[in-house]
Amino acid sequence: MIYILLLIGFSFFGFFAYNVVVEPIYAFVFRKPMYVHFYPFPKKLSLKQLTILNSQFEFYKKLSSKEKLYFEHRVAVFLKKYPFYGKEGLEITEEIRVLITATAIMLTFGMRTFLFTIIDKIIVFPDVYYSTMNDNYHKGEFNPRMKAIVFSWKHFMEGYEISNDNLNLGLHEFSHVLHFEGLKKNDTSATIFSVTYNEIMEQVKHPPNYKKLIESDYFRIYAYTNQFEFIAVILEHFFETPIQFKSEFPQLYEKVKVMINFTEEI
Repeated sequence: MIYILLLIGFSFFGFFAYNVVVEPIYAFVFRKPMYVHFYPFPKKLSLKQLTILNSQFEFYKKLSSKEKLYFEHRVAVFLKKYPFYGKEGLEITEEIRVLITATAIMLTFGMRTFLFTIIDKIIVFPDVYYSTMNDNYHKGEFNPRMKAIVFSWKHFMEGYEISNDNLNLGLHEFSHVLHFEGLKKNDTSATIFSVTYNEIMEQVKHPPNYKKLIESDYFRIYAYTNQFEFIAVILEHFFETPIQFKSEFPQLYEKVKVMINFTEEI
């Protein structure tokens, strides 16, 4: 009995030391978590779901075989956790569920924590819809009061029709969710996101940097509405035109990489 108690005690101490001492120091030095993917019992997708990813989601198709298994597991877990609701007669299909979920997983693929606590549902309209949040028509929104992320399916799909126009509704709205999540939580990935986000905003506020951003005309003017829109827009650019982003604003590009722990290979 005493050996079991000792084993439990050492295990608890090891877990405590790792979370409170080892990984925080590692993250501080290297600006990334010690590990991202570890799934002892990875979940699988159906053949239909895999077909959708293979035929319609470019990010997934470019992953290595091992990374595809990680991606599939995360999609399966996400699909099980969050219910989808179709509005105005829209039928929720596997295509809707898989492509919206894959967008969230793409955005968080470099982060260990990929599930959100500030949403508990996904609502999809066929087209633009009237939102009571600000009494206006929307293409999409993150509604923290309702704990929901909402999309016009038409405009969500338009975000993928042109892959380099830096307009991707799914990425934009999930970036808002990720942003709020990063500011609220204190796990390693969220902490790195929050710290790097603050560094980015400090750089942007510096007059010469802000002037260069405005004059470049690379980021659409909507990015300068507020800090939340700025982060969402630069994440759209990061995924859609990474080569141009890196060429025009290399320091900002590297900060975004750190913020969401993305590698060059992905």
